Amino acid sequence: MTSFEKDINSSIKVLREGGVILYPTDTIWGLGCDATNPAAVEKIFEIKSRSGNSSLIILVDSDAMLERYVRDIPEIVFEITSVSDSPLTIIYPEGKNLAPGVCNKDGSIGIRICNEPFCNELITRFRKPIISTSANISGMPSPSNFSEIDSEILKSAGYVVTYRQEDNKKYKPSSVIKIDKNGTFKIIRM
Repeated sequence: MTSFEKDINSSIKVLREGGVILYPTDTIWGLGCDATNPAAVEKIFEIKSRSGNSSLIILVDSDAMLERYVRDIPEIVFEITSVSDSPLTIIYPEGKNLAPGVCNKDGSIGIRICNEPFCNELITRFRKPIISTSANISGMPSPSNFSEIDSEILKSAGYVVTYRQEDNKKYKPSSVIKIDKNGTFKIIRM
């Protein structure tokens, strides 16, 4: 079994047991869990010392998975994602089928369709969305690669993925846009 395969299998085991993984995304390293499991989502908030009043981002592997977790996707989304050449998180007006605390108080949800090989394979095989929140204590700088992750965060994860740990490239968070029900969008972060 390759280390990639071991990382996938071990991550899925921890996710299914309601645990938290530390993993590389298409942007920065993230803490992740099953986005449909309330107890797992609560663990994320505890690790980050973050209040449950903040929403989280989820990663999905396809438009089909996206449709299972967003109510009424505005058509403009498919146009925007087809021309985006870098990771893009879209805040949709209303999420569904997710654990409490994942969506914002107003019901909105940030989702990114992930194209990074490890993440995509993990989500496809897990068959559910995965939380993706920066691997840091709330209020502290986001780590741009594995070497910058705090030891407390490393200890808190049920599984730490080995894939890309040696990659010292400086990654940054995704761009974020918010889309209203009528298709109007606003750039939150570029």
